[in-house]
Amino acid sequence: MNEITTKQESEKLLKRATTASVSVAVTLIILKTYGYVESGSVAIFGTLLDSVMDSLSSIIIFAAVRFSMVPADDDHRFGHGKAEAIAGLLQAFVITATSILLMYEVVDKIKNPEEIAKTELGIGIIIASIVLTVLLVIYQRYVAKKTKSIAIEADGMHYTGDILLNLGVAISLVLGGYFNMVYADPLFGGIACLYLLHSAWEVFKASTDVLMDKEMEDDEKEKIISIIKSHDRVIGIHELRTRYSGLNIFIQFHMELENGISLFDAHEISDQVEVKIMENYPTAEVFIHADPEEVVSGSKA
Repeated sequence: MNEITTKQESEKLLKRATTASVSVAVTLIILKTYGYVESGSVAIFGTLLDSVMDSLSSIIIFAAVRFSMVPADDDHRFGHGKAEAIAGLLQAFVITATSILLMYEVVDKIKNPEEIAKTELGIGIIIASIVLTVLLVIYQRYVAKKTKSIAIEADGMHYTGDILLNLGVAISLVLGGYFNMVYADPLFGGIACLYLLHSAWEVFKASTDVLMDKEMEDDEKEKIISIIKSHDRVIGIHELRTRYSGLNIFIQFHMELENGISLFDAHEISDQVEVKIMENYPTAEVFIHADPEEVVSGSKA
């Protein structure tokens, strides 16, 4: 299967992924609210809060991804791609607030431990939640790989942790409901709190990387260099700069050509190199500055 995706295909995938994320989050809220009311489990309450935050975050990402697809205009000549990263920052702050609320509940349960009611119901709801989340994560990983979307990748990373979190909750329900281990519930609630804080940090870091124009990974940059140098008339390359912005990738560099080459030939070579790069990075915007070899050699002397 061809891993290269056009911008139009990427936009369709992102719309479907954000719709799926919102739908699953709302479904999980309904299931876990019922489970918490019936069981009184603080661990389930922790995953409920997480799902509420997932829902809010998914809605933010739903709107941000669509806004990031708005074409460049006179005021935003590089497009609106960083809307995704801004949404990621909001998501990080929301997750942090959630973890603080959950910690209050955990402390209260430690001070006033209670037995878990309707254990079978709680376990059934958690298992259903795990199945739905696994299916969503599989799809999100597929979309993130095809589109290179930071927002979808962050959302998928958070939901991946939710799977482990829900498994922990299932264990706490078994220990509390069948073995009367009353502190198992707040223990796993505390683990959920730590997980939320970790997720907030990862999302915050990924978002700030985009907003601060972090370079592409070294292996991707090496790939770009090899593509450029594959043209038989390119002598060298320097000052390669790259960054992500939503669906868009910005690639700029100075390309070294032989001395005495005509302006027309330099233009033709630049176009050919740009086409090669676009074949591998179809959502990229490529900026090329052609330098005569003599000028480059002189600057290095």
